[in-house]
Amino acid sequence: MKNLNLLVVEGNIPKENDNFRKYGIQTHADSLKDSLEYYSKDLNIEVFNPCSEKSFDKILPKITKYDGLIWGGSSLNIYNDCIEIRRQISFMKECFKNIKKILAICWGMQVAVTAAGGKVKKSTNGAHIGIANDIEINTNGINHPLYTSKNKKFNSPAFNFDEVVTLPEGAINLASNKINKIQSIHFKNEKSDVWGLQYHPEITYHKMITLINLRRDRLINDRKCFKDEKEIQNHIKFIEEEIKRSEKNSRMLELRNWLNYLKAA
Repeated sequence: MKNLNLLVVEGNIPKENDNFRKYGIQTHADSLKDSLEYYSKDLNIEVFNPCSEKSFDKILPKITKYDGLIWGGSSLNIYNDCIEIRRQISFMKECFKNIKKILAICWGMQVAVTAAGGKVKKSTNGAHIGIANDIEINTNGINHPLYTSKNKKFNSPAFNFDEVVTLPEGAINLASNKINKIQSIHFKNEKSDVWGLQYHPEITYHKMITLINLRRDRLINDRKCFKDEKEIQNHIKFIEEEIKRSEKNSRMLELRNWLNYLKAA
């Protein structure tokens, strides 16, 4: 079997990635690469960041060579109009025209939904800070290949303040929890078959804790997610308990299932 050619899209702006590296945190693209390679070494992975490219001339002429695309997380909010977000939406539309299979994770799902005519807004039920609890697969999801061998109810690493409120035409919702009614989706647009996740199977809980520590001032003073340092520490302890219960293969099954979906083509 030939190696799979995968395009990984980095959703963060370069300044945020520099900030990650300064604090010893993997970029989201690097997290994706490590997690994908846990399941298969037969992957040719290239990373592209639409935020830092004034044009897509370098990537578009070879875009049809990719067997699949994975679009990862970001610190951006899709409803904040800026050039970096507009570039990402524009590039997603180009991907719809050329790449058959897309896995869109968290920010990636929000970009895909927006590019396909859906809507994303700030969540009215709160945020996921490092973890999403009690995600439940619905009837649509139980029979979907995304969730092969997955427990019907599960926890997952997650970090998001926003949610999909209007699905693209023809999209189906596959899972929900008390924070986000739409936790995963499946839809088709032009040539693309899109699987979307609002949570992060590819990111470890340890990285999530590091991100919480990096953002603790913003989480208290700007986002108002916690009242004080004590609340943050209690939340971190809660995630540390989840680490003891979590099993890597189970946490990342969605990645394995998507790779199997590509290999079956």
